[in-house]
Amino acid sequence: MDSTRGGASTARLEDDKFSLSFEFKLSRQAQYPNAAHEMRFDTGNQSDLVDLSQYDQLSFSAKCAPANIIMFSAHIFEEKLTVPTDPDTYRGPVTFFSCNENWKHIELDLTRLETPQWWFDKYKLALSKKEYKLDKVHKLTFGSTFQSPFDVNAKVQLQEIVLSGRDWFYLYLLGGFLLAVWGGYGFWFFNRHTRAVITELRDKIQRDRPLVAYQQLSVEPHRDKEKSAILHFMATNYSNADLSLESMAATIGVSRTKINDILKTELGFTFTGYLNKLRLTEAARLLAEKEDANIAEIAYSVGYKNVSYFNKLFKEEYNCTPKSFKGLCDRAPEADQ
Repeated sequence: MDSTRGGASTARLEDDKFSLSFEFKLSRQAQYPNAAHEMRFDTGNQSDLVDLSQYDQLSFSAKCAPANIIMFSAHIFEEKLTVPTDPDTYRGPVTFFSCNENWKHIELDLTRLETPQWWFDKYKLALSKKEYKLDKVHKLTFGSTFQSPFDVNAKVQLQEIVLSGRDWFYLYLLGGFLLAVWGGYGFWFFNRHTRAVITELRDKIQRDRPLVAYQQLSVEPHRDKEKSAILHFMATNYSNADLSLESMAATIGVSRTKINDILKTELGFTFTGYLNKLRLTEAARLLAEKEDANIAEIAYSVGYKNVSYFNKLFKEEYNCTPKSFKGLCDRAPEADQ
């Protein structure tokens, strides 16, 4: 009430057994006239603070005569600030609702109440400190606003007042269950995908191996001596980082054009394409067979001076980086189980 500030507003409780029904009459005598009805909690202890943190909504049916704008406020104990004997030191976040002569269902979100700016200013607190907890609530208030009618008897009736919330234990339990289900599905999907990728890589390596002579440094005789010379030279020299079409042509005595024509006709590759095929297939074999394989060392051993360039070509060939390829190969025995 505004009587403590020289006001003349009045309020009268009509019923608090079957509903909450009260009347108030606002007077303009005070600078900030107000009238309200307070709902305090009888906890049997001196502090009369209750924990409402499990609730997030207050619902009720409201009827007002005449039409009115009503304030709802929760008075919350603030550590290191609230003085129990001083009502103004309690944080009082508020919200508003309208009502008229017809019953109206109201739902108020208790987690989205707004603390008045004067309270921040009075206690020199930053406006950004809007967060509050409902674990120490002193009382709930329904009252007038500056848009309430003046100098008339305003009647407010509230029925079926219900605090509602969620049982977070069951939500957490459901969340844990869903997480376990999705985790199991993710593991199953990843494992199945890994098997498919490993199978595909194995097939690719098997298809490419006939092109490479890293197990035998001799090549079976070909009818065409030039063809035999080209394939044998590349099979035994692909790891030479300085190997080029020009140096090969000069060494075996076959023109550059002839070398490319034979490789294209015989294998479907240009010189550069076939050279990379040899190097990358050998690199894949080393990554798969050597447990302590070092990617940089393997890149150098098959003829690449630049590791980044090797990684780029390897990814284009096998759709994964050398590191990922190595990881898949390490998982291959596990996936086979």
